[in-house]
Formats: sequence, structure tokens, C-alpha cells
Amino acid sequence: MFENNYYTLVAGLREYTLDSDTKGFDAREIISEILDELSKSDADAVRLLYGYYDCENIIALRAGRAAYNPLGNLSREELKEELEAPKRLPKAVANVIRRYADTESEENEGVDISISFEKALWTAYYDVCAHSKCKFIREWSAFDRTLRNVAAAAVARAINRQIEEVTVGGGEIVKQLQRSSAADFGLRGEVSYIDAVIAAVNDEQNLVEKEHKIDLIRWEQAGELVPFDYFNINAILSYLVKINIVARWALLDPKRGREMLDRIMSELDSKELVNKQ
Repeated sequence: MFENNYYTLVAGLREYTLDSDTKGFDAREIISEILDELSKSDADAVRLLYGYYDCENIIALRAGRAAYNPLGNLSREELKEELEAPKRLPKAVANVIRRYADTESEENEGVDISISFEKALWTAYYDVCAHSKCKFIREWSAFDRTLRNVAAAAVARAINRQIEEVTVGGGEIVKQLQRSSAADFGLRGEVSYIDAVIAAVNDEQNLVEKEHKIDLIRWEQAGELVPFDYFNINAILSYLVKINIVARWALLDPKRGREMLDRIMSELDSKELVNKQ
């Protein structure tokens, strides 16, 4: 299958970033402008990446919390509609919502809902990503799930909570997190960043500092997944992951958000120099 190459779009990413910074950083506007330039299949990959925030918002809405992340694909009103009758979400995610909506209906009779709605929803979302046609989505989602599971397991261990309660999905790494008593869960050889995550969780009392250290791991991984991708959807998705991190820190800590935005600009400048050689 031939990949679409977006030479003009990638060349314009610096301008998108600069323009957004000038007007006041608006990640959603950058995403919308990029979506307008993509093929349908590549746009679907971008929407799947942002489906993470839809899941996050659905969990908050279902729990009666006011929290809403504007990076999601769906508005508050659309999310309410999805909880009542899902039609826009990926099939596996929609099935979880239906399954937990009315546990007493004949249709759901005998369905196992012993795991929480939240865990079931995340498991479904990551499973959809694992079967995506897009290489970056598959690899990024596998990394992201493992990173979150490692961080959650380290926190659970620190507060004497059952690790099975906080990990999402299956696989050997999840099994190892659940059964190992080693400081690094016996995963140092398989998960290169595990020491950094455990150190951030155990050594950092400041929650903002802890989150910053974990986001730096995300940032580095977003780049490492696309070492030779310059103009395809993988490069654009890597850029968007970093935009998401900037958006988060623009709210949490404007100074760090500014530093991360400058870092994106520097990386885009470096890539442009490489492409000209």
C-alpha cells in the first residue's frame, strides 16, 4: 500500500505552530487545519489518536464530573448522545457503552461486567488502536498503554493497592506488573524507560513535577517512533502527540508550556535543515 506524503503540509507545520502561538495557543485549531489536508484514511488515524480524549470525557461525563478535555473529537452534547445511543465512536468502544448502559436488559443478560466501566472502555480503545492500519497508532498506543500501566502499578504498589485493579488490557507486561515483587517489576530488559517512570512516581512528591517527567518520556518516544518518517502520516501524528503535550502544559504550567512549544519549533527547524541537505 502506498503512503500519502504531505510535503506542503509538513513544511507548513512551523507556520501552524507560530500562528497558534501568536493568537494564543489553540491545539484544536491546529488539529482542524491538519485534518483538512489529509486523506480519509489518514484523517481517521488522527481521529483515533484523539479518541483517547473522547474516552476520557465519556468516563468523566458518566461519573457526573464536569471535567472536559477539548482535544477530543466530540463536543459535550455529542458525548451525551453517545452515552444514550453510540453511533460515532469505534465499534468496540460503542459496544462497551451499550453493555454497561442497561445491565438488566435482555440483550445484556449474562454479560460479564465484573470489571469497571472505565477499565472496559480503555481496554476496548487500546484494542481498536492495536488493529489500526496506521503503524504509528499501533506503536504509540502500545507504548502509551504500557507507560500508563507501569505508572499506575508503581503508584498502586506504593499505596498497597491491588495492581490488578489499575492495569488495563492483557499481555506479558501486564502479567509481569501484577505478579512481580522486584523493584523494576522484572521489566528493565523489556521496558527501557521503566526506571525513569518508577523514579518519577516514587521520588517526586510534587505531582506536577511527576507528570512533567512522565510527559518528557512521551515526548522522546513520539520522536523515536518516526526516525525516518518526514512527510507521511506517521510524522504528522508524532507532531500532534507533542502538540497535545504542549496543550496540557500550557494550562498546567504556562512557563513549561512555552518551553515545550519552543522545543517543537526547534525540532521543526532541525528537520527542515536535514530535508534541505
